[in-house]
Amino acid sequence: MDDKTRGGQFIVKETKCEAIFTPEDFNEEQIMMRDSVKEFVDKEIWPNKDRFEKKDFAFTVECMHKAAELGLLGVAVPEAYGGMGMGFVNTVLVCDYISGATGSFSSAFGAHTGIGTLPITLYGTEEQKQKYVPKLASGEWFGAYCLTEPGAGSDANSGKTKAVLSEDGTHYKITGQKMWITNAGFCSLFIVFARIEDDKNITGFIVENDPNNGITTNPEEHKLGIRASSTRQVFFNETKVPVENMLSERGNGFKIAMNALNVGRIKLAAACLDAQRRVITNATKYANERIQFNTPISQFGAIRYKIAEMAASCYAGQSATYRAAQDIEDRIKIREAEGASQQEAELKGIEEFAVECSILKVAVSEDIQNCSDEGIQILGGMGFSEDTPMESAWRDARIARIYEGTNEINRMLSVGMLIKKAMKGHVDLLGPATKVGEELLSIPSFETPDYSELFSEEKEMIAKLKKTFLMVAGGAVQKYGPDLDHHQQLLIAAADILIEIYMAESTILRTEKLAKKEGAEKVEGQIAMAKLYLYKAVDIITQKGKESIISFAEGDEQRMLLMGLRRFTKYTNMPNIVELRKLIALKIISKNEYCF
Repeated sequence: MDDKTRGGQFIVKETKCEAIFTPEDFNEEQIMMRDSVKEFVDKEIWPNKDRFEKKDFAFTVECMHKAAELGLLGVAVPEAYGGMGMGFVNTVLVCDYISGATGSFSSAFGAHTGIGTLPITLYGTEEQKQKYVPKLASGEWFGAYCLTEPGAGSDANSGKTKAVLSEDGTHYKITGQKMWITNAGFCSLFIVFARIEDDKNITGFIVENDPNNGITTNPEEHKLGIRASSTRQVFFNETKVPVENMLSERGNGFKIAMNALNVGRIKLAAACLDAQRRVITNATKYANERIQFNTPISQFGAIRYKIAEMAASCYAGQSATYRAAQDIEDRIKIREAEGASQQEAELKGIEEFAVECSILKVAVSEDIQNCSDEGIQILGGMGFSEDTPMESAWRDARIARIYEGTNEINRMLSVGMLIKKAMKGHVDLLGPATKVGEELLSIPSFETPDYSELFSEEKEMIAKLKKTFLMVAGGAVQKYGPDLDHHQQLLIAAADILIEIYMAESTILRTEKLAKKEGAEKVEGQIAMAKLYLYKAVDIITQKGKESIISFAEGDEQRMLLMGLRRFTKYTNMPNIVELRKLIALKIISKNEYCF
């Protein structure tokens, strides 16, 4: 199979639009699943938003049981353990459409099906999987994940919770405090991370929630958002755990935690997508109905600006998330074809695309925050009122930038992991970076290119933006070497360049593929969103590139790199973004909903 399936390679190679998966490629089964999930949410979740906002935790559990009856808790679970055994794209699709109505249910669902279940399916022994996974897939039991501690947040491996082997060697006694534990108020099982003796790395355990076994919880936390998502501190006081409940090997807990978070990151991105669609739709409906100066406010340019920007970001998030989801699924199939077990294939397939998972987590979590903020602004005073869904959408969105590793951590991880992949030979950064360095010393071409084909200039622009990243990252690595980790502001700026390239390219490729299928005249709204997103991405990359170069280069080197930056971010035919926004907004306003 084409090497397009290797994670991180997007930055050094050209990807053809035919090689990516898009939401327009959903098959009949996926469309039916999407529609059934939407029906469930529109019937059970959306009409009862007020119950979630009033901290009706019992209702959250009730909805989890209803989701279980539809089989939605077991979509990603192999059939051998009572699940539906569906592919990774289907898993992401369900996470997308089940999560948009309220962050409370989204958090409960995501924690259970992701970090509450996946560590066992990915790392558990056959006996562990047979014992626990069917109960989790059916909703008989619910799961939770205990990693964070008062002194161990982003530095997850620094946890103080201890696991002490009993004298007879039959069980461990776990003692410690965990905090911010989603589903703690109703779960039957914890995935707990603790340190054995003075081990360098933590170890994972499967711990049944038995209050008579030294397990207590604090009352529910009072939170800004996700108010009916159960969040508690959990205390373990010499909690006895059979030795056979160790997850994977001793000292392997940090690896388990990180790989579980990789899955959580792309699923978190997916969980923000339908929330954006609903915000855009509700803001548009209000704008069409709200009359000021004898005119619906949807006719005003300032409102259309907001609708168009919200839509373009949502469209980009969809494009990139489903691209990565299919790449992961393809990689899993490659591993299985090579003889790996389903368990190992899924583990390695997800790990392969850790860079893209971090990129998506950052980009889409920030897009939903901006989208919901603009939704409030469009509704004005009503947006600030609890009588409309906007203020709860904004509050719920805020946690997404903290979940699954903060966005700051994920920014630095995305660049750091890419460099590590290059050092392992999985992505050739050195060769392309060297060529970029040679190009900087050459005289640029002054020929006028032929940009008559759809997206011909945009695709050339993407290629030049990749050179910008290679120029910046290459210069930074050359300057600081292994000490690059200590230059966080530089890493974050480089990450923003990387993020915008992946998001913009995914959007362009999706739209090009759609235009080839439907004809450009039928997808002019999508074309406008792709061009608008790229225009804004170039602005961000220009700013972050300049900030990066100035931070590590001086004198002639700095002047050369800044000249290269101008060369690589130069638009020949800059789009009229005012007209693009108008076209996008009119499409949505006329349909009275997000329609892409």
